[in-house]
Amino acid sequence: MRFRRGAGTGKLAGTMFCSEKTYAAEDLRALRREEPSFAVLGKPIAHSLSPKMHNAAFDAMRERLPADGRRYFRFEIAPEELAETLPLFFEKNFLGLNLTIPHKVAALPLLKEISSEAETAGAANTLVRDDARDGWRGENTDGRGFVRAAETRLRRKLAGTPVVLLGAGGAARAIAAAALEAGCASLAVVNRSRERGESLARRLRIRFPDTEISFRGEFSPAEKNAFPDGALVVNATPLGLKPGDPPPLPPELLPPDAAVYDATYGAHGASALVAAARERGMPADDGRAMLAWQGALAFELWNGVPADDVFPVMFSALQ
Repeated sequence: MRFRRGAGTGKLAGTMFCSEKTYAAEDLRALRREEPSFAVLGKPIAHSLSPKMHNAAFDAMRERLPADGRRYFRFEIAPEELAETLPLFFEKNFLGLNLTIPHKVAALPLLKEISSEAETAGAANTLVRDDARDGWRGENTDGRGFVRAAETRLRRKLAGTPVVLLGAGGAARAIAAAALEAGCASLAVVNRSRERGESLARRLRIRFPDTEISFRGEFSPAEKNAFPDGALVVNATPLGLKPGDPPPLPPELLPPDAAVYDATYGAHGASALVAAARERGMPADDGRAMLAWQGALAFELWNGVPADDVFPVMFSALQ
């Protein structure tokens, strides 16, 4: 691999692949690599653990994959660079891409085709190379990844469980659609932006008319009985990514029989929300299992290796 000096590298990258590096659009333009490549795109992206788990999977599954040197990168791509760089990733022989904040929704008009899951969620987190269409097909593995993570890590079935979802961005849309598909008892969308939150709730009501779907603004510490009994509270906001981030809601409002799933994760340990829930004896987990499941599902789309075989490798790499 030969990269030139780029805005994201800070120094000249060597000829060896380094999963710890964060590359930039300028690096992509200078890239000379014949082997198949994969990448995650976002801004910010330096915290992403996707290269660690995907490259661990490539190493572990080597005998089940073509011997073509396929590897996974991390690129910091600004919103205004996405329309230009997606075709460039295609030209540079990338076979698959993952999208994270802020690209999951913005990418949809730039794709040649989107799956039913991505259409229902209104967001794509996984792109698959489509040579016949000379572009990218959008998929969404976030929702299924969330369901698998919630059921295995929290021992909570989504069917019959009321879900309180914090956020209305790309990840929240996928989680909402998957929870409703799984038969959750009700869904409450909580978001600072009323327009964005109500828009998501309206869209979901059309697709799932038989389930109670509501919207509400932020919680007040003075509220009582703010959550339904047995609720699964899911944080799909960015709060929790950075050390010192406050919880996205007052933890004292959580009912004693609630469970908490925080879709964020960070190297600093448990988020404030997860830590507070655990202190009160509630089942709570961060987003690493969801990250590993959505990654394993994407790996299956790109490489044909079943997600159930890949997940243990990816989750182990995240630990």
